Amino acid sequence: MSEGRIIKALSGFYYVKVENGEVIQCRGRGVFRKRKITPLVGDFVEFEADSPDEGYIIEIKPRENELVRPPIANIDQAIIVNSAIQPDFSTTLLDRFLVLIEAKHIEPIIFISKMDLISPEKQKTIEAYRNDYERIGYKVELVSSKASGGVLPLKDYFSEGVIVLAGQSGVGKSSILNALKPSLLLKTAAISESLGRGKHTTRHVELVQVNNGLVADTPGFSALDFQEIEAEDLSDCFPEMRSRKGSCKFRGCMHHREPGCAVKEAVENGEISSYRYEHYLTFLEEIQSRKPRY
Repeated sequence: MSEGRIIKALSGFYYVKVENGEVIQCRGRGVFRKRKITPLVGDFVEFEADSPDEGYIIEIKPRENELVRPPIANIDQAIIVNSAIQPDFSTTLLDRFLVLIEAKHIEPIIFISKMDLISPEKQKTIEAYRNDYERIGYKVELVSSKASGGVLPLKDYFSEGVIVLAGQSGVGKSSILNALKPSLLLKTAAISESLGRGKHTTRHVELVQVNNGLVADTPGFSALDFQEIEAEDLSDCFPEMRSRKGSCKFRGCMHHREPGCAVKEAVENGEISSYRYEHYLTFLEEIQSRKPRY
């Protein structure tokens, strides 16, 4: 048997890259279907080759982490792309992405794209948001993929490991990758003015080499839910709340109606952004009101 990593999944085939750089087209054994296991891009696998370029996946190695949307495993960091305009910058949407990434214990990086398209007043607003997120501890980059040299400072983020590039449709994920590596020729689409969102252009998950890293260019999406996050774990997905929960009066404080809450005190003192706290309460209500799964 040979070992490698799945770098592409398409139409029931899994393309496994081995140590010497060759890529073997494989199918999964029926045993995976019986066990309700789906091989994912990013998986380390063992496979048997029937010929020099075809084989069957025999075993999937244990995963460090995995995402459902996009379906990818063993991620080292997630770059969340949110546009300044077209579609408009949304802290709510950004925080949804951040919560999902934090819940998987993956390092998030924030890119705010299309900075070349906004007014000076809008730029001041975006820079204020950047300061808020940097104060929390996140790395934030303001990006213009069309400006000359606009993406060159971003190359260091693609120096190693597996990177998920995720965000709402139309925010410019493929444009950023094309600017970093023009030979990719990834499809991009204009924004639909009537809907205010981009058309889906990426049709499958694939790891592509950019600099020395492997980047997953994934389908854009706008619907994000918290089906895998429990209410008592939500505050751990907000670093500024996670660091203060030990100072709350009651163990297991939900930072909502409880007295002696260090998080609520930090919000009142301006140490935690009020909009981040409001998003936390909205997400908490969403989780608490969801229907149970059977």
